[in-house]
Amino acid sequence: MTEPVAVRFQDTDIAALSSAEGRIALILPPDGSLGPDARRLDRLTRGAVARAVGSKAWGRLKPGESLEIGWPAGLAAEALQLVPLKRRAPVPEARRAGGAIGRKLHEKGTVVVAGTHAGVADIVLGLRLRAYDFADHRTGSRDVPGPVAVMSARAAAAAEAARALDAVAQGVFFTRDLVNEPANVLTTREFARRLEGLAQLGIEVEVLDEKALGDLGMRTLLAVGQGSDSPSLVVVMRWQGGAAGEAPLALVGKGVCFDTGGISIKPAAGMEDMTMDMGGAGVVAGVMKALALRGAKANVVGLVGLVENMPDGRAQRPGDVVRSMKGDTVEVINTDAEGRLVLADVMWYAQERFAPRAMIDLATLTGAIVIALGHENAGVFSSDDALAGALLRAAAAEGEGAWRMPLGEGYDRLLKSRIADMKNVGGRPGGAVTAAQFLKRFVRDGLPWCHIDIAGVTALTEATALAPKGATGWGVMTLDRLVRDMLEG
Repeated sequence: MTEPVAVRFQDTDIAALSSAEGRIALILPPDGSLGPDARRLDRLTRGAVARAVGSKAWGRLKPGESLEIGWPAGLAAEALQLVPLKRRAPVPEARRAGGAIGRKLHEKGTVVVAGTHAGVADIVLGLRLRAYDFADHRTGSRDVPGPVAVMSARAAAAAEAARALDAVAQGVFFTRDLVNEPANVLTTREFARRLEGLAQLGIEVEVLDEKALGDLGMRTLLAVGQGSDSPSLVVVMRWQGGAAGEAPLALVGKGVCFDTGGISIKPAAGMEDMTMDMGGAGVVAGVMKALALRGAKANVVGLVGLVENMPDGRAQRPGDVVRSMKGDTVEVINTDAEGRLVLADVMWYAQERFAPRAMIDLATLTGAIVIALGHENAGVFSSDDALAGALLRAAAAEGEGAWRMPLGEGYDRLLKSRIADMKNVGGRPGGAVTAAQFLKRFVRDGLPWCHIDIAGVTALTEATALAPKGATGWGVMTLDRLVRDMLEG
């Protein structure tokens, strides 16, 4: 488990900065005005701070960017980083400012001078998220960031607020670690084993094996994994932090630990990225960990379907017909449209067993959503305006991009099968929509439901303000916020 960088909070002591090694980051208002702390630091650096904030370069900085003074006079630090941020900036901006600091932490330590800024906890969360480094499979020495000291005029209050967000950071890190793991390490068994470890936090964890899944009738899920030596599994995680007997929120995640496409095999180029096809299950796992760590006063059940989609003599074929747990039959036109087959059974099981108040599924489901929305937004499909609105508001508050997409009966005709109740694909037009429309058939009437297609936001080839290249952990912060707003508000 990759751990967030250690952070300690202390009262502001500008005099001590002269001997601080490593790096110093100073939070300043975008207009460049210098408060008492900044003026004292400016004197230590013989006017360097004032000259920097009076430059054209300072005026061109965007949120999440900073200006750096190397080997500043009067300081032992190797760099003084000046970070513009409004005193009462929105949460996403405060976190991006923290991210600007987090990507440049020094092995000898970093001091953040936050003064009276109101968003210290969010600055720290952004710093921690951006400092994430998945190094489990790299050998040799590497620079490990030293401890971070945050100087604040209200150090005790800032520390308390940051502790409340530490659970979120750990949830995001858990998701990122899972998504970044190679498929030969994160097999379905290993994934389930790591989720069983959440029991130490008070989460009830149950693993359903292939026999149990067969007895339940989860044949669309089992069909996806029948060509793999790794067993298909469903893991159920229950957090009972709310009132006894209160219906839970159900979170369902697609957990395809590796996706070759099956018999409808994918092109070789880029197939190595399919280790991230369990991203939906990774997000559900991260959310459950965050809820448990912060002792959420809510009932939430997380269910993940863990399979591997491989082509061998036992693999399902295009043209096969399989029967879901619900009882509907599906003609498999393309074995690379496997995630919806996994979700269909797990979603139905979640409703049968837990009678949830609402259900949200997450999946790296379609390339079509990437074409539609790129890598800035996840696609949100919903049968319920209130739930969709709450989800979109939570995503906006946390700075995670999400955009609502359409559903409609007109798309159903594209899923008609000649020999079964439906096909598993509807062709290229509206591919993300027909995938969601397929899933909607496994949602009971009247149940508030959202499907989130996270194919474009789960793992990126470029670093973002809050994450290095690779897994982003998108969705953990949004869903944690949704639980707070919807179930704990």
